[in-house]
Amino acid sequence: MARISVFGIGYVGVVAAACLAKDGHEVIAVDIDPGKVDAINQGRAPIVEKGLDAIIATTVASGKLRATLDINEAIANTEVSFVCVGTPSAPDGSVGLTYVTKACEAIGVAIAAKGTFHSVVVRSTIVPGSMDTVCIPALEAASGLVAGKDFGVGYYPEFLRESTAIEDYYDPGLIVFGAIDERTDAVLHELNAGLPCPCHSVPLATAEMIKYTSNSWRAVKVTFANEIGNIAKACGVDGQQVMKILCSDLKVNISPYFMRPGFAFGGSCLPKDVRALRHLASEKHVESALLDAVLEANEAQIDRAETMVSQMGGQSIGMVGISFKTGTDDLRESPLANLASRLIAKGYDLKIYDPFVHQAYAEGMTGAGRGNDTEIDLKNRLVGDLGDLMDNSDVILVGNHYAEAMPVLDQSSDKIPMVDLLRIRPDIRSSGSYQGICW
Repeated sequence: MARISVFGIGYVGVVAAACLAKDGHEVIAVDIDPGKVDAINQGRAPIVEKGLDAIIATTVASGKLRATLDINEAIANTEVSFVCVGTPSAPDGSVGLTYVTKACEAIGVAIAAKGTFHSVVVRSTIVPGSMDTVCIPALEAASGLVAGKDFGVGYYPEFLRESTAIEDYYDPGLIVFGAIDERTDAVLHELNAGLPCPCHSVPLATAEMIKYTSNSWRAVKVTFANEIGNIAKACGVDGQQVMKILCSDLKVNISPYFMRPGFAFGGSCLPKDVRALRHLASEKHVESALLDAVLEANEAQIDRAETMVSQMGGQSIGMVGISFKTGTDDLRESPLANLASRLIAKGYDLKIYDPFVHQAYAEGMTGAGRGNDTEIDLKNRLVGDLGDLMDNSDVILVGNHYAEAMPVLDQSSDKIPMVDLLRIRPDIRSSGSYQGICW
């Protein structure tokens, strides 16, 4: 069992402190508010949260939980500290790090006086890069010690929902944390070992980004449901029934397939259906800000790819994939065809490797080139051999996944300038002449 100090007796801090103590750890809650400290020491919850009063009463009575105003005393009697102070928005909308910085500075002074290894784990919601540029520097400056060597550092975001926080604590949908040292990483694994959820140990900035992504995704879902509900109501349809049935589809609609950063969407369904729904909303005098933004953002992703290619230099472009989706020769509203048309219009010499489109032309299929609403002369730009494309291109533009092409592209990713809209290998990252659109 661990000895843990929790800084900040707000919603996150008090729930974490209570649940850790319930699990048998020795916990000291720390705050600058005497009222909160007194409440806990009297066995009472300082906030309203279902089930919290009983846990605090029990753990305080057993001696597993207590609270203090004394930072030095808390650090001296624990081995790991959780920072759970607030991060309210600054006037310009940026994350407010004043309380986090002050907490790190105070903890830094205390761990310097302690003289033995201590881990500091931030749980407050902070934007990517905050640990590296704010928290760690504050801890090092205040302590005179080196992070990762003289003291441990981690970031461990929470995903608790108010009113169901204790249930969420013991049945989380997601556990993610980052640590720069093995001892802190081991503590975080140990604290979560009995929970029914895998632990994802990642770099600090990744853990920070996941927290913001989770909250933003929840906000998008609420907004999307509201927008659909507004349009549905205007059509005399029950929007809640629509969304309930939509959410029963675990194969497509509730699926990670569409949650993979990459290039724009296209095809015969998504673009036209979003446009049609927007038009219907307009006819019904219903605002559709999110649907508007979807099409704008999709177009912006094509703009982004075009800019990336332009920045690579070179005049001859070898494009891997032109259809809207791997496994088909369909070009209807293909964002790759859109991108190809733009590049050709700019004067690039563009050749295309797409085995499915090539097959349609080679076999004289009546549907060859179907959906091509650009001015691309596909038949004369198609290349049947990937090796020829690689040998005769200044830049390779990867759009679709073809199994036979992946090893060749992977081996060439550091030899020929490449813009990757697909991700040819799960762990490859933008570096030098290789640039991924979202990684």
